[in-house]
Amino acid sequence: LMRHFASESGKSKGQFYTPSEVSRVIAQVIGISPKNCKASTTAYDPTCGSGSLLLKVAAQAGTHITLEGQEKDVTTAGLARMNMILHDFPTANILSGNTLAAPKFKDGQQLRTYDYVVANPPFSDKTWSTGMTLGDSGEGDAYQRFTWGVPPKKQGDYAYLLHIIRSLKSSGKAACILPHGVLFRGNAEGDIRGALVRRGYLKAIIGLPANLFYGTGIPACIVVIDKENAQARKGIFMIDASGGFMKDGPKNRLRAQDIHRIVDVFTRELDVPRYARMVGIDEIEKNDFN
Repeated sequence: LMRHFASESGKSKGQFYTPSEVSRVIAQVIGISPKNCKASTTAYDPTCGSGSLLLKVAAQAGTHITLEGQEKDVTTAGLARMNMILHDFPTANILSGNTLAAPKFKDGQQLRTYDYVVANPPFSDKTWSTGMTLGDSGEGDAYQRFTWGVPPKKQGDYAYLLHIIRSLKSSGKAACILPHGVLFRGNAEGDIRGALVRRGYLKAIIGLPANLFYGTGIPACIVVIDKENAQARKGIFMIDASGGFMKDGPKNRLRAQDIHRIVDVFTRELDVPRYARMVGIDEIEKNDFN
């Protein structure tokens, strides 16, 4: 139903739907499973759309974990609440509002932190700083999200990524879908990327086929964040999964075998020529964090 609605309404409502195949990859690469979940386990999506990504994570957890999500569009937030009830998650807490300018999930004056965060934020959001007045070093943000740098006015990708990192517990895991440009664009974005790489927060990058998403043809990647043992991390595991897909009308889709290959190679950190390898931090640094 959701996929039909997203493809029918194209640009206007496609923004709230993440293809279920991509959601499945995300739910698996953050490492959530019945083994490490209890009722108190928390998962959050700062740009949750109709909630499909959160529900995939909940399904992967195999138990009723705590779900929280924020969505800017009021109608879509209502759709997400309905989606949660339909999927037997009536306790999920979905709030509407602008996550960057006015985050709703807080503990005191700080952002609430979670075990797992997943997101498919709006690509290269040109209005990300609406309602915010930020200084050059991120002052003006009550939640200290931009201490590593302020993303450019017209490219909001890192604003969402920094919000996600700030919303993770010290051992938290996250996966976020972002356009490929986040991997190589320079200036402020290059500085932020360098800081994240040096901190060891980036666990993996998975390059996806072009034309997977509704409303845009641009190629995207999944950025996997893991705060646990970040200090000791010596490399970033990279997968180029851009070649594995089938055509489905105007879009491309991941097949079961593509999903299986990504997750298997990721989980076992296999070195597969021209597909995946562990890339040392020093090699990345030599390439100006590109």
